[in-house]
Amino acid sequence: MEIRKNRSLLPHWLSHYSRRWLKNDIVAGSVTAAVVIPKALAYATIAGLPIQVGLYTVFLPMILYALTGSSRPLSVSTTTTLAILTATQLDKVLAVNNNTTIMTICITLTLLVGIVHLLASFLHLGFIADFISEPVLVGFKAGIGLVIILDQIPKLLSIHFDKGSFWHNLLAIFHHLPETSLPTLLVGIIMIALLVALEHFMPKVPAPLVVVAMGVLAMGLFHLLNYGIDPVGTIPLGLPSFFKPDFSLFDELWFGAVGIALMSFTETIAAGRAFVKSGEPPIRANQELFASGLANIGGAFFGAMPSGGGTSQTAVNRSAGAQTQLAAIITAALAVLTMLLIAPLLGMMPQATLAAIVIVYSIGLIRPADFNAIRKVRRTEFIWALVALIGVVLLGTLKGIVVAIIISLAALAQQVTNPPIRVLARKRGTNFYRPLSDDHPDDETFPGLLILRPEGRIFFLNASRIGEKIRLMLEKHKPSVLMLDFSTVIDLEYTALKMLVEADKRLGQEGVAVWLVGLNPEVLEVINRSNLGKTLGPERMHYSIDMAVKKYQERINI
Repeated sequence: MEIRKNRSLLPHWLSHYSRRWLKNDIVAGSVTAAVVIPKALAYATIAGLPIQVGLYTVFLPMILYALTGSSRPLSVSTTTTLAILTATQLDKVLAVNNNTTIMTICITLTLLVGIVHLLASFLHLGFIADFISEPVLVGFKAGIGLVIILDQIPKLLSIHFDKGSFWHNLLAIFHHLPETSLPTLLVGIIMIALLVALEHFMPKVPAPLVVVAMGVLAMGLFHLLNYGIDPVGTIPLGLPSFFKPDFSLFDELWFGAVGIALMSFTETIAAGRAFVKSGEPPIRANQELFASGLANIGGAFFGAMPSGGGTSQTAVNRSAGAQTQLAAIITAALAVLTMLLIAPLLGMMPQATLAAIVIVYSIGLIRPADFNAIRKVRRTEFIWALVALIGVVLLGTLKGIVVAIIISLAALAQQVTNPPIRVLARKRGTNFYRPLSDDHPDDETFPGLLILRPEGRIFFLNASRIGEKIRLMLEKHKPSVLMLDFSTVIDLEYTALKMLVEADKRLGQEGVAVWLVGLNPEVLEVINRSNLGKTLGPERMHYSIDMAVKKYQERINI
């Protein structure tokens, strides 16, 4: 039985909600809350924000996304990546705005992130999700993981120093090691071991919730404060207040907001696509931008930090049985109950407990197996992943995003400016043509005929490179006829066409005839609108390689 509602007033999933999904959604939302809430508290500390900001980020952003997003299981709050990016931007602005509170900067940044998402949605820029290649993203996240882990180690050791660059912090940790609080370190190690054990041996148990509960109990039962173990501190009881952004900070925050918005959207799309089931609505990139924009804008006015879809929490939500976005609303409702009932209790938790949670889940960002898989497939892209990792460590997280994008664009440029050119041969006894290879020594070639197949789009950026490759192949094979198979060429731009006209003229003077075969309608139209179409005529333009080869064989037999 379905609950039917007015489509114009309710989201599609809610207007078509089936009661048989209700139990699964309630269970999934509750289980996810047990994982998301402790992690959100920890991520707020990564950003240097009051711990309650984590609760605020689980509240309204998750509800707004659930009402407007296209992914059914996606769980939206904050992530390790967004937290460290936020921390970098907050520190930068705080350094030159001593009179501005960190919360004012935070909610202004969150508002800007939402505005960037909305503008991108209105401009249909959903394709930006694919701007960062997978190898580069692997390297970027690994770099983020290293930065976050290093940032949390002082909390495990209970040492204090002025934060700086990655290498500054690393050296400072070694310098202050003699000041380590052994009781704090012991608590941290126990919590890390417990988290790892639960994740490995009891994956269905909400490990962060168990660790938080044990930390709170241990603080009270064993009076850990007497041993110098610092608690998280006071968490105010009640719902978030209304926050007013400072629009004068836009000039200082916009660059960071664009970087955070890009990473938020990339993670959101990746998580949404990873967990969509057959039969569910497809993930629509521009709708995701719109939903993320609303989530961040709405959350900003109620104290949230920048938010986005989290892969690990979405995995928990899906595996716990989430059927629709109602599961996310249940998670948000439990965050509200936490604010109203048990927030002060959470303030008793040891700082080392939150540091342990952050470290364990940040280690998950560093995936040596992914690096190895990339290395086995393509060593060049493995290098891109390493460069992205090093860029984050050396330059910082926000500049690391720029490095990651530049690397991805450079990778794309390399591919489009250096397309392959295949020498084709015929499989003996068939009319099938394939790249000439030592694996097929019996394939047929034809005296005086060189068949080449360029691939992709031929335009001003790669025309010269293609021309040079063809020239070298002509010098090697010395044919009387150069047959270009354009069946895989999707476009021929004017600059490339002009070079082809000039090449035909020059080769004709050298006694080499140029034939074109397999032209798609668009490329054929471009050629026919130029003088080249008249120059080649039907004698040198053919529908297929097989027809052209037969024509060539007839000609040389005469």
